[in-house]
This record gives sequence, structure tokens and C-alpha cells, in this order.
Amino acid sequence: MTRHDPFPLAERIAMDPESAERGLASLVLTVVELLRQLVERQAIRRVDGGDLTAAEIERIGSTLMRLEQGMRELCEHFDLTLDDLNLDLGPLGTLLPNDRG
Repeated sequence: MTRHDPFPLAERIAMDPESAERGLASLVLTVVELLRQLVERQAIRRVDGGDLTAAEIERIGSTLMRLEQGMRELCEHFDLTLDDLNLDLGPLGTLLPNDRG
């Protein structure tokens, strides 16, 4: 006896190319944003630890601002917001901290 599948395989895997591109961009940018935030936190720890010169602190600050601006531009290009990148992990909360101002 053959069972009739109301949703054939071709229909279940058919995707809109733009939707797939946006989904992949969202996933990649989420990983990049997570890494960017980790680097930023490590830089803040080093600044707070007092083991950097004023010039190094200035360079780190400028670099972090450029990285954040780059993320905003990439999000804009793919019609995403930084909030779109914040995955909900259920009972664990969200992947990225909600401390943006």
C-alpha cells in the first residue's frame, strides 16, 4: 500500500534564493558578531588591567568602532538588524547580550 504524501519532497525543499541568501548571511553575521563582542570584551579587560599604552588604547578603540560600523553596514546590506542576529536559545536566554545602547 502506498501512502500519499501531501507535501512532495520537491515542495518541501524548494526555497526562495533571496530567502536562503538572507538566512545564510544571518547565520554568518551572527557568528561574526559573537566573535566581535568577545574581542571587544577582551580588549576592555586589557584596558582595565592597565597593561596598554595610551596609543594602544586609542588604536583598539578606533578598530572596535570600525568593526562595529562594518557589522552595521553588512546588516543593512542584507536587510538585517543586530537584533535579528541575536538567537533565542530558549531557557538559556539569548546568544548575544542585550546591552547595546
